[in-house]
Amino acid sequence: MNAFKNILYVAESSVAQQASILRAVSLAENNQADLTVIDVVPGVAAGMIAASGGHASAELQAVMVGERRKQLEALIEPYRTRLDIRLDVLVGRTFLQAIRMVLRNGHDLLIKPAENPGFMQRLFGSIDMQLLRNCPCPLWLTRENEKEKYENILAAVDFDPDLPDAVEQDLNQQILGVASALAFSDFAALHVLHVWDAPGEGMIKIWANDPKAASTDYVSGVLAGHEAAFNQLRRQLGDRVGKDGNEYLAPEFHLQRGAAATAIPGMARELAADLVIMGTVARTGIAGLLIGNTAEAVLEQLQCSVLAIKPSGFVSPVGPA
Repeated sequence: MNAFKNILYVAESSVAQQASILRAVSLAENNQADLTVIDVVPGVAAGMIAASGGHASAELQAVMVGERRKQLEALIEPYRTRLDIRLDVLVGRTFLQAIRMVLRNGHDLLIKPAENPGFMQRLFGSIDMQLLRNCPCPLWLTRENEKEKYENILAAVDFDPDLPDAVEQDLNQQILGVASALAFSDFAALHVLHVWDAPGEGMIKIWANDPKAASTDYVSGVLAGHEAAFNQLRRQLGDRVGKDGNEYLAPEFHLQRGAAATAIPGMARELAADLVIMGTVARTGIAGLLIGNTAEAVLEQLQCSVLAIKPSGFVSPVGPA
């Protein structure tokens, strides 16, 4: 299965990125995909002109673009014989130019080294957070010591068995499809996690005549609903794996009670996950972005690479101009 066909790599010059560009090249090779590598330089400001001895803004901008292009050429030179890589240097704000490139060229994956070497040391206002919030295609943020081949991949799925949601179901299928394809490509172990909870347990204990029995019955009922829905996803993934010829995959399924903000990072640490694949939209629908609450809390605790996926109907607020 080819998960991606048109990959965009956004360079991050502030961190080491040889491992990340190798991941992008390998992914493009394995998926027989196109690969475009870009960097973005800021527009020339008046202060920069003065500091450069009064050079004209167009001249100074051309110098900046030329220098960055040389850096990109050096970055991709080792892989020229393996793949036909397109290269470009844009001018403006990185997240805006990257998203506009996605919209113009129909990229189905954006790969970028995370800004902070420690990965998520606060993303507020950063390029990475802007991309997580606004990029319409899947976003892969890689860590500095990215492995050439992953050993453990964790896919986090979310659903409410009492209120099935088409957007959510579609998102889960995307997550499982990408996760199985990547695990097959890297011969990695695939783990699927669903975090559930029984939020009404406290109220039942207060109002029930027999608090212990009522609480037990309630929690058992909630768990049974989540187990049934999770087992359905398990069967769907099994059918997908068989159809794609990936029979060697033996995904492990983890059903864990708690809060996603702590359970997902905890499971990632326990499994020594190299990649966490998760959605970034809440049950409230496309308008209810998780970024800013649960997903943000998860991302800030992860020390591995992250592949964040939005549902098919997501429309970026950034225009293509």
